[in-house]
Amino acid sequence: MDMQLLVNLTSKAWSLKILAQLHAGLPGRQAPLIAATGASRSSFAASLEHLIQLGLLERNPGHGHPLRPEFRLTDTGKAAAAMASRIEEIVPNEDAFAVLRRSWTVPILAVTGTPSRFTAIKSGLGPITDRALSKSLGVLEDQEWLRRDIDLSQRTPFPIYRAVNAGLQINQAISAGVR
Repeated sequence: MDMQLLVNLTSKAWSLKILAQLHAGLPGRQAPLIAATGASRSSFAASLEHLIQLGLLERNPGHGHPLRPEFRLTDTGKAAAAMASRIEEIVPNEDAFAVLRRSWTVPILAVTGTPSRFTAIKSGLGPITDRALSKSLGVLEDQEWLRRDIDLSQRTPFPIYRAVNAGLQINQAISAGVR
C-alpha cells in the first residue's frame, strides 16, 4: 500500500475500524459490522462505499440477500485490513481511537517515524493544507503521540516533529504495510 492509498483510506472516519473488524473474522454483513464499529448507519454506509471504490472490499457473489449484501476483502484489502488490525491492537481505547478517525492522523504518524520538519511532513502527504496539518500536529501533541522539539543547530531555530509512545508504535504498524 502506498501513501496515497493510505491518505485516501483514512479520509472516511470508519474505514480503519471496518477493515480491522473484517480482519478479525467478523462476517462481512452490515448489521454485525455496524454493531461492532459503533458507527451511525449513514457514516458507516459512506465508509463502506468508500472502501468499495478504493478496491479494498467487494460484494461476495452468491452470498447475502440483495438488500443485505455480504462483503469480502480483496487482495489489496487484506493487506490494508492487517494494518488496520495492528493499529487497533495498539489503540484499543475507543476515546483514543476517535483521534485515529480524524482524516490526517494516520498519514501524519506514517511520515513522522524519523524527526521531520513541517515542510517535509507536508510534502510527504500531498494535498494537505497548512491549517489542517498544523491542527492535526497539535491534536497529536496533545494526545502525546507526537513530540515537537526545537532544533537550535541552524541560525534560525525550527520545530522538528517525531512520533513517540503509541504514535511510534502506530508508525511501525503502518510501516509494515506501506511501501
